[in-house]
Amino acid sequence: MPQVAARITNEQEKWLKDYFRTKSAGAEFILPWVVDTFFRAITSIKHSFSDSELALIIAAHKNLRIQPDNSSKDYLYLRVQDACNIKQLHNIYGISRETLQAKIYRLNNTDATALMVWAAAFWVSKTCSADNISEYIRQY
Repeated sequence: MPQVAARITNEQEKWLKDYFRTKSAGAEFILPWVVDTFFRAITSIKHSFSDSELALIIAAHKNLRIQPDNSSKDYLYLRVQDACNIKQLHNIYGISRETLQAKIYRLNNTDATALMVWAAAFWVSKTCSADNISEYIRQY
């Protein structure tokens, strides 16, 4: 099985050791579960949004580094609201900002966070290009 090196906080290390005896045992359990859960969530969530809405969400996350403390439905809502207010992305993508905001509001925090991570990941992906957003949306 391929190895992955990750950086975690001291608190996260303690949690892994407390619940799984060792940090490695915890990481070997948690990481595959998180990846599978993330892709299931994205596959499900994407059906709630149009391609244009997803493209706007991706565009709104350009140059954004997702942190655990700023990943939630409220942050997603604010990020999209700012993108519409400042950059007029809803006009560029030809969508109703009210409809998009209502869809975001219906998400739970976990789904909203997955959507934020997915959107921000585009900008560091191998296919990162404004011309490839459509391909990225169809990919998952």
